[in-house]
Amino acid sequence: MSQIVDARGLACPQPVVNARKALEQHDSIIIIVDNMVAVENLKRMASAMKCIISEEKRTDGFYLTIIKTSDTASAAEPSSDTADKSCSDTPRRILVMSQDVMGKGDDILGKILLKSFFHTLAETAPVPDTIVFFNSGVKLVAEGSDVLEDIQSIEKKGTTILSCGTCLDYFKIKDTLGAGSISNMYEIKELLIGGSSVTTI
Repeated sequence: MSQIVDARGLACPQPVVNARKALEQHDSIIIIVDNMVAVENLKRMASAMKCIISEEKRTDGFYLTIIKTSDTASAAEPSSDTADKSCSDTPRRILVMSQDVMGKGDDILGKILLKSFFHTLAETAPVPDTIVFFNSGVKLVAEGSDVLEDIQSIEKKGTTILSCGTCLDYFKIKDTLGAGSISNMYEIKELLIGGSSVTTI
C-alpha cells in the first residue's frame, strides 16, 4: 500500500522535499497537492529520479502516485566515480539572473546593459549550460521582455532555461512564460550546489 503524503497548502519547494523524504522510506507514495506548480515540480522530480508517476485530479486536490523503479536508486544517488568524472571532464556553466537589470546604480542603464549582454550571449559561443531566473529576473523570460527573443535563441542552442515558480506567481506572470520551464527552490538548490561554475548577475 502506498504511503500517503498530504502536501496541500505547502509552499515551494516543500511538496518536493516531502516527496523525496517519503520515497527514501517507501517504494511508492501518493502525494496530494493543491496547485499545478507543485504538480509540475513533482513530475520533474519523478522524471529525474526515474520514477513512474500518474496524476488524478479530484475535487479536493491533485493526487499523484509516484512509484520507484529499479533505476531510481542510481538516478537519485549517482556514484562518486560518475560525479567526479562529470565535474572534471564536463564542467557545467550556470548563469543566475537574480534581477531584471545588470549591475547596481541606474536602472535604465542596467536594462540597456542587460539587453546588450543577452544579445551578445545569443550571437557568440559558448553559451551557459543552464540559466536560472529568480526574483525580478523572471520578468526577463515573460512575454513582452526586451530580451526574450535572445533568450529563446540561447535555449535553441541547448541551454536549459529554468524560472522560479514562486517568483513567477509573485509577479503574476506565470501564464506569460516565453522560454524554458518552471522550476522550484529544491531543484535550484541542487543545481547551484552541484554546479562547477556559477555566475550571478
